[in-house]
Parts: sequence; C-alpha cells; structure tokens
Amino acid sequence: MARYDFDLITIGAGSGGVRASRLAGRFGAKVAVVEELRVGGTCVLRGCVPKKLLVYGSHLRAEIADMAGYGWSVEGVEHDWGSMIAAKDQELDRLHGIYMNLLKGAGNTVLDGRGVVVDPHTVEVEGKRYTAERILLATGGWPTLPEVPGIEHAITSNEALDLPERPKRVVIVGSGFIAVEFAGIFHGFGTETHLVYRAGKVLRGFDEDIRTALTTELGKKGMDLRPETLPTRIEKTDNCYLVTLSDGEMLEVDAVMYATGRAPNTRGIGLAEAGVELTANGAVKVDEWSRSTVPSIWAIGDVTDRIQLTPVALAEGQAFAETEFNGNPIRPDHDDVPSAVFSQPPIGTVGLSEAKAREKYGELDVYVSGFRPMKYTLTHNTERGFMKLIVDRASQRVVGAHMLGIDAPEIIQGIAIAVRMGATKRDFDRTIGIHPTAAEEFVTMRDKRPEPGPGEAA
Repeated sequence: MARYDFDLITIGAGSGGVRASRLAGRFGAKVAVVEELRVGGTCVLRGCVPKKLLVYGSHLRAEIADMAGYGWSVEGVEHDWGSMIAAKDQELDRLHGIYMNLLKGAGNTVLDGRGVVVDPHTVEVEGKRYTAERILLATGGWPTLPEVPGIEHAITSNEALDLPERPKRVVIVGSGFIAVEFAGIFHGFGTETHLVYRAGKVLRGFDEDIRTALTTELGKKGMDLRPETLPTRIEKTDNCYLVTLSDGEMLEVDAVMYATGRAPNTRGIGLAEAGVELTANGAVKVDEWSRSTVPSIWAIGDVTDRIQLTPVALAEGQAFAETEFNGNPIRPDHDDVPSAVFSQPPIGTVGLSEAKAREKYGELDVYVSGFRPMKYTLTHNTERGFMKLIVDRASQRVVGAHMLGIDAPEIIQGIAIAVRMGATKRDFDRTIGIHPTAAEEFVTMRDKRPEPGPGEAA
C-alpha cells in the first residue's frame, strides 16, 4: 500500500507549476495539481499574454498614422474596445484548455480550490486532505496596494485587462515595467494618460541610459509624466475620480491604476505553520535546488522572488522535475537571463547594467548608438532607438547588451545566446551585419564612449 496519496502535490497551476507537474507525470510520478482560480496562472491569464495582445492592438493607432508617409489614406477608422476584450478572452479560454490538456495528458490530477499546507507532507483543499512525498509551491505573486486614502477605488493590472470600457483619462502609479507597459497601452488607444512615479526616471534597476531614453520617448509621445510625485488621496465623485498629488495638484480621471509592486502569494496557505521559512516580503526561502527549509517542500517561480519572469519559472520547474523524478540533477541557472519590457518603444536587455558591471569588473569599454528607425524615415514619427554594449576591458567579454526600439525583444533573444556563450567584442566585430536593419548596429559599433570624468555619473 502506498505511503502517500501522491508522489507530488503542486500548489499553483501557472507556467512553472504546470511545467514541473507534467514533466514529473511523464517521468512516472503520481501528481496532483491544486489551483484555486484557473489553470494557466499569471502569465497566461493575467499578465504576459493578454498584456502583449493589448500592446499589439494599441500600437496600431501609431501604425495608421505612419501610413500616410507611405502614401496610404485611411479614413473613418474606429476602435471597439469591447470587441477586443472579447477576442482576448476567447484566446485565453483557448490557452486555458491547452494547459488543462497538458496536465491531463501527463496523467496529473487537477484539484480545484485553495491549497493549504497542513504539515510537510499534507495539503488541504476545500476541506479534504491529501498527502504527498513532495510538495511544490508555485503560487506566484499578486499585485500590492499601498495605504493611501481612497485606495479602494484603485485597480491593478488584473482588473485593467478586463475593463468593459476604455477610460478616457487614467492615472497610472508606478514606474516599473508593468506601469510603463500599461501606460503605452492606454495612451496608444487614445486615453489621456498620466504616469505618476516616485523616482526621477522610469524603470528603476535598469541601465541608466535605457531609463533616460525610455523616459524621453514616453514624454515625446504626449504622456503626462509626473516624476518624484505620488498620490496622497483618491476621491470618488458621481462621474470621475479626483487624485490629489504630493505636489498639491489634483487630477480628474476615469480610472486609477496602481502598478507599484507585487508580493509573493504566500499568505494564508500554512507555510510558516509548517516550518517553511519566509523572507521579510513573504517569499519562500530556497536553496540552489529550489528546496525550502522543509526538506519535503520546494518552491519555484515568483513565489521565491528570485527573477520574476515566466521563462525562469519554466526553467526552475523543469530543473525540479528532472532532479527529483528523472535522476538528472539540474540546478536552475539565473545568470545572464534576457528580459524584455513591452513599453512603446520596447526594451530588450541581457547581462549587466553599466553600474552593475563597474561594480563587478571595474574598468569597462562602453559602446552606444542612437538612431531613428528606417521605418520612420518617410513619416512624422520622431521615435528614436538606442543600443548599448558593455564590455569588460580586461577580458573584452561582452557582459551587457541593452536596446530600446522596434523589435528590441526579438533582437536581444539572439544577442543573449552570444552573451551566454561568453562572446567578446571582437566576436561581435567579426560578425557581418544584416543591412539595412537595426540589429546590425550591435556588430558595427566601433567607437568607445569616453570615460566619465571626475564627478560624472558612469
């Protein structure tokens, strides 16, 4: 008779949890997956996928304006927000079905409800207890809201993706990737967009030149940027919201969206009681194998607050399954992880920022290139792109590559392979460019930027 009901119980059916569970099932494990909302998780249902679909839709307004430069005449174009949301929802239903089939195809059992850890080998779901030799936490993260008078009137990215009507005026609070992406979405569809943030530039933590370039481009597009400012009060009237800012100004809008952070989804699921150690912000502490402080409990993805990216959660889930159920020990690798921001214009980045590279390597060779995309040559579009290579001077290895501009995420994916392989600047220089493209800038930059002088920021 089996000692446990399952070999593995996974709590959370997002990308990481599904990857780990279906692989474990294929390796012969008896697996149960617990999900209280809907199989698919943040990326598929409340993040990457629906958000990028809306980014595509919002960018078409600028594309239509650019068409005139190429001789096209377009009149009477209108946008139906409700139809777009319905089409988006239909696509999410399709993806949800795919994820369900993946789990069932691997022989996984899906348990609907909230999973609570009772002890190191027991999970309770809707009043019923199940045991497992191993428990995997893949519960992701959730948007957080600060304590501001009237905060109950604010929405987060979750609700912004399902608005039945497009707000004509919106305040977005925050300067991270979610904030700038939604600012681009709303502005692109024609909403009067106010971006309010505490920092001096958007995208704290990114390379300073990229931060400066994106901040400049957002302003050029007509967004109302409010740096070093925060809301102090939100009031609801009969027909709008009044947002009082820390500089004393008041904005009248139709929606207030906060994108000021996400927290690991660990509250109320019994982790501390079961002995799982958490960090100050509620993330599960794990070792290099994704194992928690309880030997029978692992955690992957955003709930660990390592790198909050879907492909990272997928890699962590695969490493866990290979290690625990396939006799193939693999530790997830978090070095040189490429990432993208689907702002307008978008960003692609891999490796270190200039500041981080100077901390690690000291002397650097830095190459930059600013350009107007060829696509806009015949238009009135003034958007500019920016590229940057950061090279360790001693080894000449490229340790950082950053791009702002059309197709940046697509281009950086290829550059990331070179960076991961330890390519040097000479390797880049010896590579023939594809002309005419923006991507060729990465292999044609020859002039190093002068070293910053005394007192100048690097």
